[in-house]
Amino acid sequence: METNVRSRGKSSVYEEVTTQILALIEADAGTYHAPWHVPVGMAAQPTNACTHAEYRGVNILGLWMQAMRRSFPSHLWASYRQWQQLGAQVRKGERGALVIFYKRIETKPSEEQDHERSTGLRYVARASRVFNAAQVNGYVPEEIPVQAPSERYLEVEAFVEALGANIGHGFAAAKYRHDTDSIEMPERSWFLASSDRPPKESYYAVLLHELTHWTGAPHRLNREFGKRFGDKTYAFEELVAELGAAFMCAAFGISTAPRADHAAYVSHWLEVLNRDPKAIFTAASKAQEAFEHLSYLATRNA
Repeated sequence: METNVRSRGKSSVYEEVTTQILALIEADAGTYHAPWHVPVGMAAQPTNACTHAEYRGVNILGLWMQAMRRSFPSHLWASYRQWQQLGAQVRKGERGALVIFYKRIETKPSEEQDHERSTGLRYVARASRVFNAAQVNGYVPEEIPVQAPSERYLEVEAFVEALGANIGHGFAAAKYRHDTDSIEMPERSWFLASSDRPPKESYYAVLLHELTHWTGAPHRLNREFGKRFGDKTYAFEELVAELGAAFMCAAFGISTAPRADHAAYVSHWLEVLNRDPKAIFTAASKAQEAFEHLSYLATRNA
């Protein structure tokens, strides 16, 4: 079985993956949640079962959405050939999920070009299909000790403390303030439990959302925030923050908590995505960049 998805070029790869993600998002438009929120029990970074490498950027979003829609309990994915290397077999009729990767290509000089200027490396987008562990026979995953919630919460607390962000509590709503470079949060005790998540996880999901915004300050990653609620740049930044929070929640093994204002953003996100097939790639890349910047700061300051 061929695992590479042939395309005419980078733009068609973007369009193919974006079309798939758009279809999944549009199916949930108008409801009070974003489709990349990860329920309890599925809050894990999508990981390649063969290489043990974690998927990055837009691939995290796409694989999460596929897993949720198809009720896959596993966060492990691999190509058809990789599952064979592990002694497993993809079941007949199973459909894979698209992931994108960048292939490094070394350019060669032409006879007319200066050698030093014309040689170099470029990266070409390619797409492949991967299959979830729930789609194969003959695979027995390694047993991984389950971390107690209290241990996960201590890790998040240590992470946030090491960042040194100015975080205040007791406010009516959560927000990042550009003018004071500070984060305003409701009291921890004001967060409520739901049928499938404790209040602490709701609190951390919101705090990590605001910390993603915090990374966009001019003296950090310098992202454009938008001038007012509802404009497209504002909505795009919200998408980056949502994805950034989701990535971090997955890293810490906690679920994300939908907020009531998500529905107000969905139509704007769809407009951004429909206008530019690369938009979801850009948003996921910015979210990954924010996560890595926060990780860098926390490690440096620990």
